[in-house]
Amino acid sequence: MSFQAYLDKIEDKTGLTPRELVELAKEKGFDAPATKAGQICDWLKADYDLGRGHAMALVYVIKNGAGIGDKHVGSTGVHRDESNTLWLDGKASKPADWAQA
Repeated sequence: MSFQAYLDKIEDKTGLTPRELVELAKEKGFDAPATKAGQICDWLKADYDLGRGHAMALVYVIKNGAGIGDKHVGSTGVHRDESNTLWLDGKASKPADWAQA
């Protein structure tokens, strides 16, 4: 599953876009450098019933932003992503040609 697919599934499950969840995390102070991933995972499990894999995808975005490495971009593997930047504003608002932009 691609990184973007994880975020899309999180949106399906929570009804919130990744950006909305990142903003909620910031309001709670979870973007602080000292915040441990486990604390964020515990919050996401308690409030949104997210499992560890999906929670860790959000932890990455909360801590590092939307940029990801090029390792799987354009590959043919199961973890391939269309872009090295994740779309955080929700599936419905994603332009059809976004990955080519």
